[in-house]
Amino acid sequence: MKEKNVKSKTAKVKSKSKNAASAENAALVKENAPDTALVVPTDSLNASGVLDAADSSNAVGDAGSVDGDSAGMPVLPTAEQLGITIATGNAESAGSAAGNVPLTATVGDTINFPVTVSWSVNGSAILVVPTSSANAKGILQLGVSQESSRSVKDGKEMAQITFNYKLVMQDTGNLNIPAMRFEIPTPMGQSLDLRSESVPIRVDAPFNVMPFIAGGAVGVCVLLAALWRMRKRSRECAKAAAKSAFENAMREKMVVLKQRVMVADSREWLLELEGICKEYAFEKFGAAEGTAAASAVNLDALVADGKLDGWKPLLEEFAHARYGGGKRDSFENKETWKLAMTLMGIKEDD
Repeated sequence: MKEKNVKSKTAKVKSKSKNAASAENAALVKENAPDTALVVPTDSLNASGVLDAADSSNAVGDAGSVDGDSAGMPVLPTAEQLGITIATGNAESAGSAAGNVPLTATVGDTINFPVTVSWSVNGSAILVVPTSSANAKGILQLGVSQESSRSVKDGKEMAQITFNYKLVMQDTGNLNIPAMRFEIPTPMGQSLDLRSESVPIRVDAPFNVMPFIAGGAVGVCVLLAALWRMRKRSRECAKAAAKSAFENAMREKMVVLKQRVMVADSREWLLELEGICKEYAFEKFGAAEGTAAASAVNLDALVADGKLDGWKPLLEEFAHARYGGGKRDSFENKETWKLAMTLMGIKEDD
């Protein structure tokens, strides 16, 4: 009996020393926990469902079905229970109507997409670790930076960490910036998981002014060409109208001269015909020859230059009337009239 009592006392001493060692290890872990680790308030463990989970873990430990250390670990509260929120866009517009409007961009644009994690300050900071990227179809992440800030909202001091994702748009269409995931380590070896919302973004093709410039240039060229054609046509119409008016005037003079062939003096009649022929030559060659008036036209020179082909017999008739004198038969003058009409290209009206 004495030996059994000694052994029982020895077992009790060993048990006490083991419990003391466990307590010392727990105190060391608590001292070595980093300042940036999440501090879980004691009250949060009293939330509905947390105590129940802890009690059930203890019950299982007592039954011997699980390890005692893992059974004693408390269940982490949720981010909502700890007052931690995550928002995309500027913190001021998060949750507002402006924050829900889809973003717009152009292919090739580089945009800054902020994701903000906020929490109520309780005397310590927390470490927020991003665990995902913003790479997606048509979207490439170039880099990410972060900045911290503090503010007072509704009388409470709030801390914020904003992750600024630098994104470049590579394709057009209705794209989506994926949900960002973050972890918050805790002294208990577990991590809180946070996840933002996926954000739609409309990416359009870049506005190209070159087609409009090219179209405008083509339009101007077409307009100028149309104006040039109109002016040319107008000049041609005016020229044709003047030519027609001149031909009509010449025809009238030749008709009157024909009517006088039977009664007029043959010499005067031929000299009058010569004057009409000079008017024709002046209209046709006056500008090129630099002649000031029809009376100054030299028909002999034009014939010599080959500009009045076939006119030599007609000029001989004019020379005979000017220098030879003599009366000519009206029939001969009529033949001279027909030759002049043919050489000047004037047709008698039917």
